[in-house]
Amino acid sequence: MGSFSKESLEQLRSRVDLVEVLNPYIKLQRSGASYKALCPFHEERSPSFMIQKGDSHYHCFGCGAHGDAIGFLMTHLRMSFVEAVETLAEKFQVQLEEVKGEQVPKGPPKALLKDALERSAEFYHFYLLHTLEGHAALDYLYSRGIDLNFIQTFELGLAPKNQGLLLRAMREHKFTDALLEEVGLYRSGREFFSDRITIPIRDAVGSVIGFSARKYKSDTFGGKYINTTETPLFKKSKVLFGLSYSRKTIAKERKALIVEGQFDALRLIRSGFDWTVAGQGTAFGEDHVKELIHLGIRQVYLAFDGDTAGQEATVKVGNLFSKEGVEVLVVLLHEKCDPDLVLMEKGPDEWKKMLESSVDYLTFLVAHLSKTIHVQTPAGKNELVLTIAKQIRSWDHPLMIHESLRKLARLTNTPESIIGAPEENVPQLYVRRSASVTFSQVDPDRILEADLLRWLLLVNDLSFVEIAENNLSLEHFRLSPARVLFAKICALRKEQKDIDLLSLAIDLESPDQQLFMAEVLQKKVNRERAYACFVETVQKMLERQWMHEREEIKIKIYSGSCSEAEVLELARKFDQIKRARPEVRGAKHDG
Repeated sequence: MGSFSKESLEQLRSRVDLVEVLNPYIKLQRSGASYKALCPFHEERSPSFMIQKGDSHYHCFGCGAHGDAIGFLMTHLRMSFVEAVETLAEKFQVQLEEVKGEQVPKGPPKALLKDALERSAEFYHFYLLHTLEGHAALDYLYSRGIDLNFIQTFELGLAPKNQGLLLRAMREHKFTDALLEEVGLYRSGREFFSDRITIPIRDAVGSVIGFSARKYKSDTFGGKYINTTETPLFKKSKVLFGLSYSRKTIAKERKALIVEGQFDALRLIRSGFDWTVAGQGTAFGEDHVKELIHLGIRQVYLAFDGDTAGQEATVKVGNLFSKEGVEVLVVLLHEKCDPDLVLMEKGPDEWKKMLESSVDYLTFLVAHLSKTIHVQTPAGKNELVLTIAKQIRSWDHPLMIHESLRKLARLTNTPESIIGAPEENVPQLYVRRSASVTFSQVDPDRILEADLLRWLLLVNDLSFVEIAENNLSLEHFRLSPARVLFAKICALRKEQKDIDLLSLAIDLESPDQQLFMAEVLQKKVNRERAYACFVETVQKMLERQWMHEREEIKIKIYSGSCSEAEVLELARKFDQIKRARPEVRGAKHDG
């Protein structure tokens, strides 16, 4: 990712209208020279969430939530800083200019690529609704219980059988063939999609980034579905289909429903289960898991098809989430059944019952493996237990491993001592397999300084800045971008008593500083323990400097370059520093 030029960020700041940004997510009511609403960050009956007319910040007088447009998108929709900036740029039609490093390949701006895909989605949708060829595709959709409102809501379309129609329409909008090839619409002199119903694939904020295309006639060449090939916008391993419709509910309720197919996801979302997403078929991987964990999920329902491929996908995806400590529930579907069919034939109430009767992942796993392992024999049962126990031990959370091994013992009627669950007094080290074995990639200084700055940026409490200024100086920071950011935060708090994240990004001098700020804002903070955690971070910064000063004196003493008098003076100074272990000044240590 590159950083953004100051000019484009300035232009974005001048266009952002906070009320317009918040309106789709909360119900704002005009009240004199301000707007008020029920706060989205805590439960309340009387509105205490306020925006003054013309102000760029909101404030809740109930829970103290405070921030700007970027802060709202990051907190409410759990976007990253960069996602929030790009979302605002799209909404207010500002073309962000990226300041790229030498190694970053140059290409058309993302906004232009997205514009081409939006236009193509409009073309396919029009062709489905208003042509003779489209009417045949409409008949197929209607036969599947997909009505006109559904088609219009999700902008389903049709790629013409005859080549050249899309190309001609796109050329009229001044899109070059090279650009259409860049976004996966044109390939080897031919339009990529032909004679298929198109389903727009959108990113997390609703921009079209590709298509999934389903054949509706048996004589159409190729498999049932084909997807856009990998492009600068569309990465199959990272895209969660349906997330733009479900992100808000997933972040709020901290749970997600995962299905295989696009029609499964859209039908569920339309039926009120707007916490549903899908991978591309059964290709659901670690990046998809990370995206949902970033949204804060604690529980996930897996509703893959009941066929062999779907069940194997359930085993794999359930393991990925369990490894991360997320509770996994499995919706049991018959072999020739999928969520789309359940909703079409029996309706949302039946699907709700199926969700309520879901089984936990370990129960599913034991039943699934028992179909191919003869568990009635000692050897078979031994194989089953060892296979599942080995899988459990590969997970990343010791308590999850311990409790799951105990549950496995109960499910298979096996003594816990044989499985190894009760070894509570033996410390175990569980190494994350995704982690690098090289220590050079872990920079404790970077982590510590980013943690400190994160508290200052994301918690609206002036006492935090006062404590930081009373205890820390620029010398306490070892990273140049961190030093710069700390100085600017302190200056902004003194002058404005508000931090505007966009203004702060504009004020940073170099791409490295912008990228560091984005890194700082990538993680969330636990606001319930904000004060205690912040003070603890300041304490760590002080102790790091304290130990560094002692270490420097020791190096001088043992260097052999000092006289005896100088060594004695250094030793006296070392003892003095050692006795003066630092403590955070001005903090309430009761938390």
